[in-house]
Amino acid sequence: MVQTTSHPPAHTLPADSYVVVGLATCFLRQEGDTLELQVLEPIPSAYLESVLQGVPTSYSALCGTTLAQALALDLPDLVTATAQPCADFEERLEAAARTYQSRPAAATLVPVGTHRRDLNYSVEKKRVLNSQRKISKNDNVKQHKYTHEVL
Repeated sequence: MVQTTSHPPAHTLPADSYVVVGLATCFLRQEGDTLELQVLEPIPSAYLESVLQGVPTSYSALCGTTLAQALALDLPDLVTATAQPCADFEERLEAAARTYQSRPAAATLVPVGTHRRDLNYSVEKKRVLNSQRKISKNDNVKQHKYTHEVL
């Protein structure tokens, strides 16, 4: 017997669900150069609270909005000619909106239609989107030579 799994519909939340979208400064490495990008990303409620407490962040601006407006990229003062949505934008947007449903008090931090730019913006630690880790034998944990032997 074959079991099938049903996937939920693409948008299970109401269109007026609250969500915060941020404008982040990210970087791409291409042929030895590092290019700066402006990326629109949904922000979950727990991270929003951290950012507003002064944690250094790559977000230069935040916008409180609804799910429908964010999906349509109807975000005035946030969407610029160079800003682009992040990878998996729709999925991440809905996931972030769900976090505000479980913590409705977080929705008062950046009300719908308002923007916040008073953030601790920093690109000291660059967010590189296409970075790859190179693992070598030196990364292995050194173990005693008798670790896997029965004594």
